[in-house]
Amino acid sequence: MIGALLTGIAASPWGRAALRYGAIALAVLLFLLALRRFGERAGRLAERLETTEKANDVHRQMLEAAARRPRDRNELAQRLRDGSF
Repeated sequence: MIGALLTGIAASPWGRAALRYGAIALAVLLFLLALRRFGERAGRLAERLETTEKANDVHRQMLEAAARRPRDRNELAQRLRDGSF
């Protein structure tokens, strides 16, 4: 049924032109939808990267703070006496 309809449309020059422009329009539409989807995916990946960078920065700060901490009670007392804590 549909094949016969397309064959009838494709038989006339106007029908062939309409099918050609319809195919081009469909291809452009599909390309734009794929491009939009790719942009959304890139945005999600950028957001995930930013979140990971923030978490890594906080983790690095915690490790630096742990490296600067007093090793024992005597060192803590000495820092408190010196005022360098």
